[in-house]
Amino acid sequence: MANTLKTASVLAFERKLDNTDALFYAGNWNNHEKIKEWPPVVIREKSVRGTISNRLSAKDQDPAKIDAKIEKPNLQTVDVATLPVDADTLGIRFTLRVSGNIGEPSACNNVDYQQKLQQTVKQYVEKYSFDELAKRYAMNLANGRFLWRNRLGAEQIQIKVNQLKMGSIQKQWSFDALVFDVRDFSVPEQYTASINELTEVIKLGLLGELFVLLEIIAYVRVGEGQEVFPSQELILDTGSNNNKGSKSKTLYTVGTTAAMHSQKVGNALRTIDSWYPDSHTLGPIAVEPYGAVTSKGKAYRQPKQKVDFYTLLDNWIRRDKIPENEGDQHFVIATLIRGGVFGEKE
Repeated sequence: MANTLKTASVLAFERKLDNTDALFYAGNWNNHEKIKEWPPVVIREKSVRGTISNRLSAKDQDPAKIDAKIEKPNLQTVDVATLPVDADTLGIRFTLRVSGNIGEPSACNNVDYQQKLQQTVKQYVEKYSFDELAKRYAMNLANGRFLWRNRLGAEQIQIKVNQLKMGSIQKQWSFDALVFDVRDFSVPEQYTASINELTEVIKLGLLGELFVLLEIIAYVRVGEGQEVFPSQELILDTGSNNNKGSKSKTLYTVGTTAAMHSQKVGNALRTIDSWYPDSHTLGPIAVEPYGAVTSKGKAYRQPKQKVDFYTLLDNWIRRDKIPENEGDQHFVIATLIRGGVFGEKE
């Protein structure tokens, strides 16, 4: 079978870490146990008169041309999100559901391939049991990586993770996010027990042995009236008839509440890939088939190096070549947990 098995042309997986949008609230650190009583952070517009500051081409660097450009105001309307002047803490809340059946595709048109895939994932589970992956997901909750820019410059950050069942809290963990180093996955000694407990819950969810729903609440003390950073919308239609297109920056809201896209939160949670070549320079990146990091404009898992997801998966499933690097085995399974459409084009 290893020689004749073909990759399914239709092959898709549902994501197993299913998080919601993260909503923003404003309050005070001294009362930061009652986020549901806090008012939401709202988006407001402001118009600014900026200066021309972009890099000029050689032909435009004549002093007269520069003066002419500077005389023209750079008028912009932008969205901003700030805490009220009497609030010093940003509260961010979302939920995360962890699902099992990792090796079972949601769509597959090749029965033999599906059976071999499920057998391979079963062998992985028997050897590793999701211990390493679950630990890294737990660490990314505890260290507040999902806060993105809101994590920078914060005076204090407390993360609360609640395990929910039938609408009530079954267990709760609390972490000081600033104690954790986001560049590695070493556990601070004082949080060893908490991380181990949270890891076990996530692992049982991935194994399909437990229904896992987690509520994650972050309290970020940044200062009264300070700017906070929800997701920025990508406006595809910037025509004159589109009101949103007339703004230079449009921030994301759920109703009237500032929020962060679920995709952005999910990207942070799966930022666990430290097994790619030259990982010591950049640190962990998000699990992506080609190791894509858009902010760097680079793919860190190149097919020519045979470390991309598709090469590793084909060698593992079709040719019985288990990745020699243990980390690459974790990477392949983490990509299945990420979900996506992985069929081979005919």
